[in-house]
Order: sequence, then structure tokens, then C-alpha cells
Amino acid sequence: MTDRRDELAERLDAVRERVTAACAAAGRTDLPTLVAVTKFFPASDVDLLADLGVTDVGENRDQEASEKMAAIAQREALTVHFVGQLQSNKASSVAAYADVVHSLDRAKLVGALDRGAERHDRTLDVLVQVALDDGEGRGGAAPGDLPALAEAVAAAGHLRLRGLMAVAPLGRPARPAFARLRELSGTLRAEHPDAGWISAGMSGDLEDAVAEGATHLRVGSAILGSRESHR
Repeated sequence: MTDRRDELAERLDAVRERVTAACAAAGRTDLPTLVAVTKFFPASDVDLLADLGVTDVGENRDQEASEKMAAIAQREALTVHFVGQLQSNKASSVAAYADVVHSLDRAKLVGALDRGAERHDRTLDVLVQVALDDGEGRGGAAPGDLPALAEAVAAAGHLRLRGLMAVAPLGRPARPAFARLRELSGTLRAEHPDAGWISAGMSGDLEDAVAEGATHLRVGSAILGSRESHR
């Protein structure tokens, strides 16, 4: 366990240094929230990360996440982000443990997630996921659908509209996509001033995301290592 803690500490320090350097290069004085994505890794790793000062963790799959959150000793010290594609039949389960949902991308999910949050007597922070890949399958609503989706989330009784999330397109530079996300965020904030979060950037492109104003970075492998051995 000591070896794993040391490994995580080294990786986490390296990522934090990258984020700090990217902020300096972009002339930013604020630091984005670092969400450590712990999919395929055990609850013991999450507790070690909490010991190392991590306050935000992300999960992609409901069944794994719901079981893992129940086993984490330091759950109360963590903000849990659901960052994977969300199915409406899993919305109630996700609402039981997630504090933030990054991946709402269609109208059907608004009601399902709102009902789930009400059932568990919770209020969830929600980001609308926007597609930046021209339908290549990385999820997200079309930019033209954002105004209606945002209005629906804002009107829901147990959801708080916080902003937008996106994944960079495969095989193309990330920076132009994140610049487009930043533009869409500005348009959203004109109608919803409190929805200023921008969730963008992962292990390979976090510098581009920081440069384009990301407020939340979703980083997995750079912190936790290869997931293949944990499948």
C-alpha cells in the first residue's frame, strides 16, 4: 500500500505541476478543479488519493461507481462526479451517490435525473454535454440543442445548471474544439449567469483545455496509471 501511495503521490504531483504551468502560460491566476477519474480502480486508491489532498473524483460506469462509493472510507470528504454517458434507466442510481453529473445530453435525462434526485432528497449540479466531433460517437448534444436543454435543466426542481462539458474529437487537435466550447459557454452564460463551469481536458490535452478556460479537468491515466491491468 505504501508503494501504491508513493506512486499516486508522484503522478499527482506531476499532473498538478502541468496544470500550474498551463495556467501560468495562459495568464490564469485561478486553478481549475482537478477531477481524478478512478474508473477501473479500487476504493483503496480513492482513499489514498483523498489522503493526498484530492477532493474530487470521477466515475464513468454506474454499477462500478455505486458499489465503490459505498466502500470508500472518506466518501464524506469527496465530491463525486459522474462523467460517463448516462442512461435514463440508471439516472436514479446515479443520483444517489453523484454530486455532479457532467454528461446530460438529451431531454429524456432531465426528468429522469430530476426524479432520481427528488427520490433521494438531493440536489445535483449538472453540466450539459455538447458534441464537438460532428457525430463521431463521443456523446453530447448538438450545439443547436443547448438552449432548450439548458432551460429544461434550469427549470428542474432538484437540478442546478452549472455549465458545459465536452470531449475533444479523436484524431484532431483539441485546442480548436475547446475554443468552440468556450464560445458556447459564453453564450450559455448570457442566459444563465451561474452556469460558468467548463469541463474539458483529460490526460493528453489538459494544457489545451486550460488555455481555453476549463474550470474542471477530468484526468485518469496520468494520475492512476494504465487501467488495463485493473479490468
